[in-house]
Amino acid sequence: MKYLKYIIISCLITGMFTSCELDYSPEDWYGSSTFWQNEAQVDGFMVGMHKHLRDINQYIFLMGEARGGTQKTGSGSQGVSLNYSSPIKDNTFTDNNTGITNWANFYEKILNVNEFINKVEHECIFLDANTKNYFLGQAYGIRAYYYFHLYRTFGGVPLIKDPKVMEGVTNAESLYESRATAKQTLDFIKEDIARSESAFGNNNVIKLNKGMWSKAATTMLKGEVYLWSAKVTTEDQSPASGDLGVAKEAVSSLINKNFKLLPQFKDIFAYTNKGNDEVIFALRFVDGEAQNWAYDFTYRNANFVNTFYNVNNVKILSDTLLIQDAGMQRHEWKEGFFVSFKDADMRKRSTFLDYYDENGILNGTVFTKCIGTINNSTGKRVFSDDYVIYRYADVLLMMAEITNMEGGDVAKYINEIRQRAYGKNYDETLYGYTNSTFEENELAILHERDKEFVWEGKRWYDIRRMWDVNHKPLVFSAKANYDSTDPVLKESEEYKLLWPIDINTLNNDDKLKNNPGY
Repeated sequence: MKYLKYIIISCLITGMFTSCELDYSPEDWYGSSTFWQNEAQVDGFMVGMHKHLRDINQYIFLMGEARGGTQKTGSGSQGVSLNYSSPIKDNTFTDNNTGITNWANFYEKILNVNEFINKVEHECIFLDANTKNYFLGQAYGIRAYYYFHLYRTFGGVPLIKDPKVMEGVTNAESLYESRATAKQTLDFIKEDIARSESAFGNNNVIKLNKGMWSKAATTMLKGEVYLWSAKVTTEDQSPASGDLGVAKEAVSSLINKNFKLLPQFKDIFAYTNKGNDEVIFALRFVDGEAQNWAYDFTYRNANFVNTFYNVNNVKILSDTLLIQDAGMQRHEWKEGFFVSFKDADMRKRSTFLDYYDENGILNGTVFTKCIGTINNSTGKRVFSDDYVIYRYADVLLMMAEITNMEGGDVAKYINEIRQRAYGKNYDETLYGYTNSTFEENELAILHERDKEFVWEGKRWYDIRRMWDVNHKPLVFSAKANYDSTDPVLKESEEYKLLWPIDINTLNNDDKLKNNPGY
């Protein structure tokens, strides 16, 4: 470990990430005397930290959506085995079958953030105050974001705050860390959010065309964290009455400011429309540099062409989406979820391509959102649409959820989303929502979020956070599931709200204990 002390960053920034690699290198390449010497190096490290953020895009889906009740398990409609069917998608976790290992590799990324914070706070005296604070606002926000994913997945986790390895600690025993309690973990996340807010101050600049962390991203994270804190019990962390008001203040501060819904849903994710007015923060993907993993949600021609019929009962004879054998159907949404969209809802076929048998019976769907563009030089498809983390539609639907908790009228927020979804077809008498009971409102908000945020890593977190009439999580309500009369989790399986820690991680650190039930 003593040779893995400093990080080499090779990044060229030309308005987008065009190349970016992070790796550990021997300390005699870059030591304290040759790195952290100028603003360009600090900025490069920050870009590298965003490359690490981009690397977790699969985990955002797996941890935040895959187990949420909308995914098929086993084999897909094209006869291909689906990935992560067990234990993630079917919630069959055991201590030997955890789905994710080594804390999803988040701690190696947190280590880099800790190193950045330590150096910028204590050594980078060449930075002026405004520049230094902007960097720290980003870093504290990113660290809170990582820990919030870990918290919602595992509950209390080890709170690694210092770059011990970077400071020369090589003894394994000294690097072990017990798990903090859930309350200690959530308190730490809130503290990092406060540090981020304080550092940003009034600086609302968003760099790299919405591809870099900003004050607005911290504000969205704050709203999400405090809404979770106001509703979700985890171990010794109980809902805090004042947190709903904090969430409301954060989320409402973004309404009608610098963000708005785009007129067309499909334009949010278009390759040529990155950093548009709806986006608050996105993980940046660029042709020639990096691709997202939407290819695993599409098809291979041999399994698709000359096999199925389109919605007009015409046999599909060509590569409809020009995937060019770059994809495979390893993930598929349930038919019941697809048919829950009304045909007039433009999100339906901006998100899915549906296909049928010769008798017009629905066979399945493939994902069409975020599948990138065709490279002009090669003619090949590249899956380089951005992975959007926060956008204005989430602001509106979070406000609807907060309003429902307050006993208010949620219809205006839901209908603003629906009006965009239906476009010129919108008729409030047909498609509008009328405020109802708490539970009906909560379900309406959930189902609107389901349709709006497909693949954006929110569905599991939503049913974990949102309530039925008895204030129990919707994860235990059959009304929140698709293609089943059972809930996503039975109440007898409540322990599965938290994931188990894999055996290797437990064996490598004798201070760690697994979650109850495993």
